Amino acid sequence: MLIEPKVRGFICTTAHPTGCASHVAAQLDYVKKQKFSEGGPKKVLVLGASTGYGLASRIAALRMGAQTIGVSFERPAAGKRTASAGWYNTAAFEQEAARLGIYAKSINGDAYSDEVKKETLDLIKKDWKGEVDLVIYSLASPRRTDPKNGVVYHSVLKPIGKSFENKTIDVMTGEISQIAIEPATEDEIRQTVAVMGGDDWALWIEALLKENLLAPQAITVAYSYIGPELTYPIYRHGTIGRAKNHLEETATLLTAQLQKKVGGRALVSVNKGLVTQASAAIPVVPLYISLLYKVMKEKGVHEGCIEQMWRLFSHGLYGQHDEYEYLDAEGRVRIDDFEMAPDVQEAVLKGWNAVNTSNVFETTDLEGYRKDFYALFGFGIPGVDYEKEVESEVSIPSIKEETLTE
Repeated sequence: MLIEPKVRGFICTTAHPTGCASHVAAQLDYVKKQKFSEGGPKKVLVLGASTGYGLASRIAALRMGAQTIGVSFERPAAGKRTASAGWYNTAAFEQEAARLGIYAKSINGDAYSDEVKKETLDLIKKDWKGEVDLVIYSLASPRRTDPKNGVVYHSVLKPIGKSFENKTIDVMTGEISQIAIEPATEDEIRQTVAVMGGDDWALWIEALLKENLLAPQAITVAYSYIGPELTYPIYRHGTIGRAKNHLEETATLLTAQLQKKVGGRALVSVNKGLVTQASAAIPVVPLYISLLYKVMKEKGVHEGCIEQMWRLFSHGLYGQHDEYEYLDAEGRVRIDDFEMAPDVQEAVLKGWNAVNTSNVFETTDLEGYRKDFYALFGFGIPGVDYEKEVESEVSIPSIKEETLTE
């Protein structure tokens, strides 16, 4: 079948298998060219492994020779409906790992559920006999079912305390407009923290510790974002920021547990703002990222997911024997350092104040934003013939599709 992008709001409802495979291959090509010192991870569990930073983490680990288990919730193809991009990404990753002769298996299902946790732990026991030395937590979802009580929590993207009004952009048309968002209720704040905070991360680490599946000095890392002051009202000082604060508090609690049991540590990595399926949904942020792309590319310091994750793995986590690089005063790993450099932020703010619909293409890198957005779903990848029919049904070697549930 011929597959074309079908964009609805901030999501693309189709994905291209060849394009996704090529997108994964490009990231693999990047890390293959990188050098690193000895001492990387050996057995890595990636929670949220199929797109964005989670996928890039798995690719970085593969470059270091690590075996990986990835957990994600993706959709296989059915009839005229394509699989999700994450499904195609995972298939491509496993195929590359097999070519390299490195163990890689994937579990498809709701990572918040007890059932998927048990399935994952059972696989670790069976195939690895325990000894996971790195756990990446990169889950992002608009809702979460609490496995303890069955309550479904929903997250919201809202300011706290007072309403927020600022510029935003329709990335498909380039139209700049004003957006006004009412403040969240206390219940909305509570539910957002329940979805995007550290509760589920803690459940995973506690389950792994209980079953003695973590190696001595095991590390676990959860991903976060801070961003500039102009996005604080909707992000860092909003409902998501409240959840990220909880994530950081959870890291402190988990470190205490890990130190006691295995001499390990829990870290929060603050990453650069990029085009991801999650960031595309946040008002104001796409305009900021479009401006950021232009500035960072002009200054020669732009990074994508794979460059960020390679720097995290090769320097932030495993480049030093005595201490982790890039730690700030709060103990967070800061690989958003290029983004938050004063000269970069000054230039972005200048562009923010000047941008409008008539000058958007001169002021921002909206084309670069769009390119990265379509690439998330396997479209616009150089070298891919989109006029050629492709088979939409692609299998992931380690996943039996008949066991999947919608």
